[in-house]
Amino acid sequence: MSMEPSDYVKRLPIGQAIPFDADGIPGWEIFPFTGDLKVKPLEEPVLPEPPRRGDPGGEPCSVCTAPDTDYIWSDEHWRLRTFDAAAIPALVMLEPREHFDMADLPAERAAELGALFQRVERAVTALGGIARVHVARFGDGASHLHWWFAARPEGMLQLRGSCLLIWEDVLPKVDAEIWAEINRKIAAGMAEGGGVTHV
Repeated sequence: MSMEPSDYVKRLPIGQAIPFDADGIPGWEIFPFTGDLKVKPLEEPVLPEPPRRGDPGGEPCSVCTAPDTDYIWSDEHWRLRTFDAAAIPALVMLEPREHFDMADLPAERAAELGALFQRVERAVTALGGIARVHVARFGDGASHLHWWFAARPEGMLQLRGSCLLIWEDVLPKVDAEIWAEINRKIAAGMAEGGGVTHV
């Protein structure tokens, strides 16, 4: 890990006022907020970065010790989890059973990702009323590889694109019984191609 900021970070306006770009995201129709918004000033870089969960020196990896019952579906190498609640039609996360991040994921597991991504998308879109399934990987909080799959409801064009997960945070949560049934259907859809359901 570097102890010095990169050339890119050195050029950033740390601590300074940052104006909104008139053509930037706040002007897009998909941006969930309106009114007099201000961009937060950038804070000083933290180097070296603190360890993530599962990194040496960090908190233990909670994914590695989680039982299959914490997931809605699993097979020999992969597990699919959901969340206690969400405000969009589906929100699930795909994780390898063993502790890997993207850079050290074995070639055999990496080769499975394309077909798995298709299976998750098909299981989610089979719910009906889903226009797109957004796929994302962040990994800033935990070192155990995890892929997000977020369903955008059909017809809700304002929820398109990169702001979908912000909308998920501000919209009302789906009713608990409906949410449980959604996740049972996703798990069953995944199990059609192998593996087992846990809901």
